[in-house]
Amino acid sequence: MNLKRILFLSIALFCLITGSKAAKVDTIAVRSQSMDKVIKTVVILPKSYSDRTKYPVLYLLHGYSGNYSNWVNNSSVAALADQYGYMIVCPDGGFGSWYWDVENDRNYQYETFVSKELIDYIDQHYATVKDRKGRAITGLSMGGHGALSLAIKHQDLYGAAGSTAGGVDFRPFPLNWEIKDRIGNYADSSQAWDDRAVINMVPKLINNKLRLIVDCGKDDFFYPVNVAFHDKLMYHNINHTFVTSEGGHNWAYWSRSIVYQMAFFNDFFNQPEKK
Repeated sequence: MNLKRILFLSIALFCLITGSKAAKVDTIAVRSQSMDKVIKTVVILPKSYSDRTKYPVLYLLHGYSGNYSNWVNNSSVAALADQYGYMIVCPDGGFGSWYWDVENDRNYQYETFVSKELIDYIDQHYATVKDRKGRAITGLSMGGHGALSLAIKHQDLYGAAGSTAGGVDFRPFPLNWEIKDRIGNYADSSQAWDDRAVINMVPKLINNKLRLIVDCGKDDFFYPVNVAFHDKLMYHNINHTFVTSEGGHNWAYWSRSIVYQMAFFNDFFNQPEKK
């Protein structure tokens, strides 16, 4: 599906659904063995949900200083879940975890939690498509970085991934968002920063194996690194959808972007996997 069609359908569907939110929204507690704690997670089931059907799942990550409830409280994701008929799972990713496993810190094992423990829990307790063809991940800001990083590292688990206003290269911001508290100062641990920057993971991608959508507002401080990420994907001949429009690093932009992101993932869930 081309971008114009995605945007057209997104706008049309948004107009139809904004007045209706019949999806079932639950907050569940998922035990993380790796961190020895319980993680709150929002699960959104479309109104069509039935144990007799298998549903695709979109894992939707929040940003720095956010929490599991941000997406459902600040956007139309519940109504969109109804419209498209797939599940949405919003885990709590901690205050500034960047969705990493941090060596020797049991409080920060969020890669293991999201891409192992949470997926296992959701697949065991809900009627899901237990395959990468029915599993996608996206998020905003820190969560955009997390979604792309986890998807690239675990292409056996996810068939599609996205990012909205993602921190796809955080190296220009060496003092921000507690990154140095997780992996050390940039001056002393530059290799760790380089290894974890999503922009440096592009060579790990195989064209068309992982369906990708990336967007960022033109007034966002992450806009330059997202353009650089897009350029690097182009250089490596990795097909992807790249969207820019007016907007900053805020919910006014993110609540718009999730409309066409979810249309993109619906298209992925309803097409056969590319070989």
